[in-house]
Amino acid sequence: MTGNRILLYPEEKSGFVLPANLEEKGHSIESDQSLSDSPITPAPASYFSPGVNSEGGHTQDDTNNIVGWYGPDDPSSPRNWSSWKKRLVTFQICLYTFAIYSGSSIYVPAEPQVMEYFQVSQTKASLGLALYVLGYGLGPLLFSPLSEVPLYGRNIPYITSFIIFVILCVPTALVDNYAGFMVLRLLQGFFGSPCLASGGASMGDMYSDIYLPLGLTSWVAAAYGGPALGPVLSVFSIAEKGWRWAMWEILWMSAPILILMVFCLPETSADNILLRRAERLRRVTGNTKLFSQSEITQNRQKFYNMLLDSLVKPVEIMVKDPAILFANVYTSLVYGIYYSFFEAFPLVYPAKYGFDAKDVALIFISIIIGCAVAVVVYIVYLYTSLMPDLKANGRRPHEHRLPPALFASFGPTIGLFIFAWTTNGNIHWAVSALGIVLYAGSVFIVLQCVLVYLSLAYPKYEASLFAGNDISRSAVAFAFILFSRFMFIDLGIDKGVTLLAGLSVLGIIGMFILYFCGAGLRARSRFAEHS
Repeated sequence: MTGNRILLYPEEKSGFVLPANLEEKGHSIESDQSLSDSPITPAPASYFSPGVNSEGGHTQDDTNNIVGWYGPDDPSSPRNWSSWKKRLVTFQICLYTFAIYSGSSIYVPAEPQVMEYFQVSQTKASLGLALYVLGYGLGPLLFSPLSEVPLYGRNIPYITSFIIFVILCVPTALVDNYAGFMVLRLLQGFFGSPCLASGGASMGDMYSDIYLPLGLTSWVAAAYGGPALGPVLSVFSIAEKGWRWAMWEILWMSAPILILMVFCLPETSADNILLRRAERLRRVTGNTKLFSQSEITQNRQKFYNMLLDSLVKPVEIMVKDPAILFANVYTSLVYGIYYSFFEAFPLVYPAKYGFDAKDVALIFISIIIGCAVAVVVYIVYLYTSLMPDLKANGRRPHEHRLPPALFASFGPTIGLFIFAWTTNGNIHWAVSALGIVLYAGSVFIVLQCVLVYLSLAYPKYEASLFAGNDISRSAVAFAFILFSRFMFIDLGIDKGVTLLAGLSVLGIIGMFILYFCGAGLRARSRFAEHS
């Protein structure tokens, strides 16, 4: 819009110093001066690191004119951004994640009115939640592979899909038939999914191993707190304005976040940043032999094969690495139990304690309380134990990140037993809410440890690992939403939740096996060289 006169990249600014290795292999500087308005002078070879790709590994051919970072302190590298810039990006990703996740449960208080308006059963009304959750489980099948393609990076999948999500909010609030409403809810979840699969990968782009848990803490808190706050955000307005109001609230929450991202969200993918740098250098110097390592890799592989490889990678790693398989199965179980609360609470508190719909929605705040306490506990652990240890001893085995989860893995079982046997109407409702607080806080710590573990296990496939975890979690949550109500009705809340508590005992055993045997399991995997 400005004719490339403002917001210039380093290569486009006056006085830019061309890395010596690029000048030596390419055209002469004098012959290319006319192609740029900015004088370019050669720099010492030590100013540039040839043959090193964006992941820190050596290229296959150091004789190529590989465009990389301009030294270890290159400000364009996301790892070298200022702390405030990283916080701004983290804040935007967290807002984005919160909006998408809360968009699932914001619908829950509207279910009775949806049943009446469309003349459908409770199960069909529950599909409005279940299909949204299924949608953001299916979305990573498309968007996660795209975010791994250097040409697109993280931002193109983020923003293009989010634009569609915001547009879909309008017909979802206006639709006048049940089938159309359900399809639109599925599509909303689908196009809202990129942040759920790649948000953790964006954190990994910016933060080193030491500080990655801090970035993931905020992202997991946004993802975990969104569904809990969704009913609170909509229950009062639905009572006054009707069920469509919940759908409009998703639009009002998402549109400003989209505008913020369009203008203020920088790209975090190193492969994409270096690819675009190579494009600019070819334009400025006229040297058509300059390429980033990601371009070379991409040019050697057809787009279809690259997309297919990224698509099957989550499943392939799960099948061939039992440690990753367990991590996904366990997080799927606790996530499914979490979503079963949306069916359990309406069966417990109105019948046993005389709560109305508004009071039931407020019970979900107990999840937020548990999450807040867990965040404080986990951050204290990071600053007092993990981070000093990593600074003193360097990188440790990935299982070194799991000790908090060993203790926290007992919490879901205990919390579920408390909830199961104190919701009889004779014991004060706050006791059962305490069980939910314990469950929520312990699950948050478990999820935090497991997601950090996944991020570090195979950095090359980070987005694919998060996508695989999200797909499995969402599929299990979809099933829990549909069958848990019938289970609670048939068995009773006490026996139904006790069954879930018994299943969570397997998670305790598995977490200890993962801690003590995870390294051995990963060593047997064909992906071990990337760990």
